[in-house]
Amino acid sequence: MSIWEYMVLPSDGKVEDEKSSNADVDEDIDALLNEDQHVPDQDVNTISEDMSEEEKLKAISDRVVQTSMDIRRGENVLIVCDPTTAEIGQSLHEATQQRSDRVLLVVMPKSRHHGEEPPSPVASLMRQQQVVIAPTKYSLTHTRAVRQAVRDGARVATMPGMNIELYTKGGMTANFQEVKRRISNIGTILRRRRIINVKSEAGTDVTFEVSWRDWKLDDNGICNRPRMLMNLPAGKVFVLPKEGTMNGTIVIDGSWDSTLIDEPIEFVIENGTVIDVKGGSLAANIRQSFGEVAKKLKSKDRENVWTVAEFGFGMNPNARLVGNVLEDEKRLGCCYFSIGDNSRLGGNSNVGIHISGVLAEPTVWLDDTCITESGVFLPSND
Repeated sequence: MSIWEYMVLPSDGKVEDEKSSNADVDEDIDALLNEDQHVPDQDVNTISEDMSEEEKLKAISDRVVQTSMDIRRGENVLIVCDPTTAEIGQSLHEATQQRSDRVLLVVMPKSRHHGEEPPSPVASLMRQQQVVIAPTKYSLTHTRAVRQAVRDGARVATMPGMNIELYTKGGMTANFQEVKRRISNIGTILRRRRIINVKSEAGTDVTFEVSWRDWKLDDNGICNRPRMLMNLPAGKVFVLPKEGTMNGTIVIDGSWDSTLIDEPIEFVIENGTVIDVKGGSLAANIRQSFGEVAKKLKSKDRENVWTVAEFGFGMNPNARLVGNVLEDEKRLGCCYFSIGDNSRLGGNSNVGIHISGVLAEPTVWLDDTCITESGVFLPSND
């Protein structure tokens, strides 16, 4: 399939008379003058169970465009999807047209794994936009294309693993203004705490260091400024584990990538690197997939695919544990670890694969403060 097969060009521009054109210029000037005072729309279109699927699809797309991305008149917008998410891409395109007539929709071939670079024409288009929205089967978040688009000033929302069911239920239905408040409150808890210990009844017991200034608190569902990068559904707090400091055992018992766990997966960690993976057929598949990526790297970089690249915990009260990492890692009370590429967070592992596993009922300590106890986010910290 050509990447241009389903490309929708900018919506048809209407020939306007001179008076209309002058009025538009006046409106644009007013918008620029008021930019500093601009406040994104509050959550729009309440989602109810008696809505049809079509109505929910439209309502969520309106939320993404008006509240999450806060798309403004005349902005250049690129929507990138693949054949598995074309219906969502089309819905986002229609919603964006209500805000801007400078919107492109591109359906690219489905990637083979998370972190694979998009085709070069798509990457080039990303660099020319003010807004990029990417609902795709596999994540573009940790790609060079997205990082370059962000450096060039775009604000980007990726939706890896998105489908209609995820798009219209659960985490996407959260009030993201409320999620933002919740995440802002947790920021004071994280200050000046350096040592993290995670345990679980399934067997997790791992300790590592973080730099408290490196916590990312902007995955809150509001992506309205240049150079912001966010997943949707949003609602997590995350950080780069200080390289070389993590030791212990991580037992993934919630989900791995897009699979609910039947048999827990055990990762043995030494000095920030996975040295063994145990847990039946899924563990064997993990060893194989990461090994295949490693073979494509220079010999000195191959071990980096096993870097514990990210740690975070969920802050979205509507998110569910459904076997899709996009939503699973946002579930309030869960935490997750990612293996592979940590370059987006400032680390040294630039390997092109980044996969997360979720712990269903962890206990998380930050120094002497317990954030989550057996999968319950403590109300005193909410």
